[in-house]
Amino acid sequence: MAKRGAYAKGVVKREEILEAALEIVGRRGYRNASVREIADAVGLSPAGLLHYFGTKEELFVEILRARDAHDTERFDDLEFTESFLEVVRHNADVPGLVELYTRLAAEAADPEHPARGFFLDRTSAVHAVAREALLADQREGRIRADLDIEWIIRAGHALADGLQNAWILDPTIDMAADIDRFFVLLRA
Repeated sequence: MAKRGAYAKGVVKREEILEAALEIVGRRGYRNASVREIADAVGLSPAGLLHYFGTKEELFVEILRARDAHDTERFDDLEFTESFLEVVRHNADVPGLVELYTRLAAEAADPEHPARGFFLDRTSAVHAVAREALLADQREGRIRADLDIEWIIRAGHALADGLQNAWILDPTIDMAADIDRFFVLLRA
């Protein structure tokens, strides 16, 4: 059934907010992007904006969810490792979103933090996609048979997140090149 009336308008406004927030946070960063600036960009008051999300923390979680949806849509037609590399390359263009991700990932260690569920669900989903692709690559002889797929997934995830942390401090680091080197080590 099609969405109608106030509900449909609310969904559209929420998407408009997230699009503006992706641009503002991507450009200005987590600390420099204010709820007021995002609200102003979409013609709302800060309270009006938070009506759609509840809290600033929940808004920022939804920004990350929207970022992931955009990345999936943008790079979904590529095979797994190339898609992964393209996302990492793209991350260098949106430093504020990388900063947001790394900050919320650290804060999600708190079981009560609003980002915790997002990161647990995201990790599970990304690992499932990686597992399927890497097992297929291993069966086809593209990845070394002596490597444990679960180790590859954990090591790749840790490498990607660690590189993002390092890149925030030193933007001359080529995150994609380092991850590509990791993938080369996996080849049969």
